[in-house]
Amino acid sequence: MWLIVARQPRPGAAYWPGRRTLSLLDAIVWPAAWVAAVSSMSTNAGLVGASVVLLAIFAGIARSRRALFDNARYRFTTYQWGAPFAVLCVLGAALKAML
Repeated sequence: MWLIVARQPRPGAAYWPGRRTLSLLDAIVWPAAWVAAVSSMSTNAGLVGASVVLLAIFAGIARSRRALFDNARYRFTTYQWGAPFAVLCVLGAALKAML
């Protein structure tokens, strides 16, 4: 039996001065980092690398459009991925200090 549960949409983010600029920067930097990572590979990535670059470009365009024109719906990737990454870095540093 299937159970369908409709969730409420997330409320729009609060606007503050500089949010549009920072969200545009966030929307461009993450796909550019993926392109840089694929471009800096020592081996030829072939079709997979070209596909990753193409998807990153399309994602950057879509994210930039949302950051500029629908800013209340834009969620910062740096906050979403940066906080867990920072926790892992602190945990790694603590483990290294203990050994």
